[in-house]
Amino acid sequence: MKGSSPPQRFTVPVAVHIFLVRDGQILLLRRAHTGYEDGNYSVPAGHLDGGELVLQAAAREAREETGITLEPETMSIAGVMHRRSNDERIDFFVAAKGWSGHIHNAEPQKCDDLSWFPLHALPSNTIPYIRRAIENYRQQRWFDSFGWSA
Repeated sequence: MKGSSPPQRFTVPVAVHIFLVRDGQILLLRRAHTGYEDGNYSVPAGHLDGGELVLQAAAREAREETGITLEPETMSIAGVMHRRSNDERIDFFVAAKGWSGHIHNAEPQKCDDLSWFPLHALPSNTIPYIRRAIENYRQQRWFDSFGWSA
């Protein structure tokens, strides 16, 4: 139709989650004062800002939340999840083989605990899609969908 505008394209939020693993343990943070999953464990994570690569976003989020520096050569994409909760999302999971700096709680206004947990024994209050993503990582399952009804 002449003069009509093109249809709006579907957009979806994209997030990056960082798996910091050492000696069979993964670093988890307990969310606090955010209004989303407070009191439950997750991994360092955040949204892509736009105009940045996934690994750049992972490095930025790791620095903002834990104070460490990640270099591109120490990171790899560990998985992707197409997820649905209140909305539809795409989540990238990045595994870091190493980092520099001392891990600490760099966002105490959003997190009240940073602790190491065995990959095979996560706390019961781990956010369900994070638990699934960690299990996928352990099983070397690269892609998953979560929160969709069968």
